[in-house]
Amino acid sequence: MSAATPTPQDSGLPPPATAAPSKSSQEITPTSGSKPTVLHLGDDIRWNHELYAELGSKFNIVRTYSIGREEFKTALKEKRWGDFVGMYRPFWNTGGEMGNWDKELIDLLPKSCKIYASAGAGFDWVDTRTLASHGTIYCNSASACTESVADAAIVLILSCYRAIPWSFLAARSCDAKEFADANQNIAAVTHNPNGSVLGIVGLGRIGLRIAEKATRAFEMKIKYYDVVRMEDREKSVGAEFCDTLEELLESSDCILLATPFSGATLLSSSQFAHFKRGSRLVNIARGKLIDENALNEALNNGTISAAGLDVHANEPHVDKRLADRKNVMLMSHTAGASVESHIGFERLGMENLLGWLEKGEKGAVSPVNLEWLKRD
Repeated sequence: MSAATPTPQDSGLPPPATAAPSKSSQEITPTSGSKPTVLHLGDDIRWNHELYAELGSKFNIVRTYSIGREEFKTALKEKRWGDFVGMYRPFWNTGGEMGNWDKELIDLLPKSCKIYASAGAGFDWVDTRTLASHGTIYCNSASACTESVADAAIVLILSCYRAIPWSFLAARSCDAKEFADANQNIAAVTHNPNGSVLGIVGLGRIGLRIAEKATRAFEMKIKYYDVVRMEDREKSVGAEFCDTLEELLESSDCILLATPFSGATLLSSSQFAHFKRGSRLVNIARGKLIDENALNEALNNGTISAAGLDVHANEPHVDKRLADRKNVMLMSHTAGASVESHIGFERLGMENLLGWLEKGEKGAVSPVNLEWLKRD
């Protein structure tokens, strides 16, 4: 999940349990002592108070609250927070006011900063390789939202097979003709997903959980493509590995994207040419994985019969051509948005920091950039 995500109010989340007034970082100074300092970005924690107390017993916690990019850069240049060893961002919708974590920002971090534990599964907003070259481990929180994202993916898959957007919009219009049209004609163009092939791009934790739900609930057959073959996982869900993305596209009835965005578009015109005609596309990963112009063309010519999109290429802006279609189910990047996810994000970030303090990089629970990490 990126920085451009819903507010707690939009997500149905409760207000902070012990909300503190917003403060300028200029009012915050590190306390003296032998404890290492952690920079807490954004709002107060809301749920895991005992664990936060443990964190505070082992770290000197310094707060930034809400702070923009320029003020954040100035504070780093002035070493306002001293030589902090880590950063903690418990929520994806706060603490990211400084924007993308690119080289400009990372170069200003003190050399002492060795770990950044943040909420959210996606990390397209942070240059994890540059962080690694700085000697900083980046830890995401994908496991905390796995269940919520997988549930939302099932909703989108079912929407594609059963024309749920068409039926929903017709009823919502309160127009008798629209209702009758959907009521009388949807059955001729919809299908049950049972027995069809779900092709998953990325059999990570979230992709695997989606596969488990799809096989158990709908008896779907699973194929997958990933940069690394995962035989234990494929055996657990009876999945078939495809050597190439094109092989997966050509043999699947519904393609689901569950892979990180690495900076390059994954599906464009050349890839859509390999889709089975009339197949479906679901994306719960990152919007920029799909060329939306090419997707619109694929929907126009019938290559894609339906799509379900939680994420969009230009968030928070949605492609109006997609929004106007009855065969496209759209969400507002909320697949992982649940109270349970937020509780898990908050907890996992602290577990990463505490684990790192105890065992170094081996204690980090969910690191994503160790393969590039520059070690002292």
